[in-house]
Amino acid sequence: MSSSPHPLRRTVRRAGIVGTLALTAFFALAGPAAAHVEVEADTAQALAENVTLTFVSEAESTTAGFTQVRVVLPEGIAPGDVTLEEAPKGWKFKATADGYTVGGPEIATGTDGEHKIKVRQLPDARELAFKAVETYGDGKISRWIELPTGGAEPEEPAPVLKLKAAAAGATPVSPSPTASEPAAPTPSATEPASPAAASQAAADEKDEGSSTGLIVGGAVAALLALGGGAWWWLSRRRATSGAG
Repeated sequence: MSSSPHPLRRTVRRAGIVGTLALTAFFALAGPAAAHVEVEADTAQALAENVTLTFVSEAESTTAGFTQVRVVLPEGIAPGDVTLEEAPKGWKFKATADGYTVGGPEIATGTDGEHKIKVRQLPDARELAFKAVETYGDGKISRWIELPTGGAEPEEPAPVLKLKAAAAGATPVSPSPTASEPAAPTPSATEPASPAAASQAAADEKDEGSSTGLIVGGAVAALLALGGGAWWWLSRRRATSGAG
């Protein structure tokens, strides 16, 4: 009597179902995917100088390409300490109050956006988080700005660069000078005044002299009037006394 193939089929089917459930559970427990903006350094070491950082924005849109990437620099790196080394063709670099933007013509759909910057010096830290915001040609915006909290991986994590300890004897360099508007020059006491300023000064001095002359003249006239009145009053008094 031949054995029925049905038990074998049921066993294979059950094994397939169990395998599918196991894979589903694995991916569910694996947590969120890795950051879609990644950062690497040619010298990932605290206090390293003239370090090149490479940022790779992984393309997710199937309908548009990148037009801009905005990066918020971590504490210890000033926008003035950053320069652009490489970017997609036609893209321009612009410093912002807290970082920089690099962008330009839309790149091909499905193409990763990659750019490189040079940092004057990395700060003395164990790791650096670079919050990044990506903009696509169709207006879609992806924000990779979240930092780990409580040990849990964020859904939209910011790219993080881990650093080795600083080399022996490495020290922070002096801060970069900040661009400022030149102050308006003020004439000093020894500098010759311009012709217009000299004419104005002479006019002011003349007006001041005229005002002073008027004041003095008025005071003299008042004194003369008082003196004349006193003389007339005394003359009248003497004449009255003589007649009596």
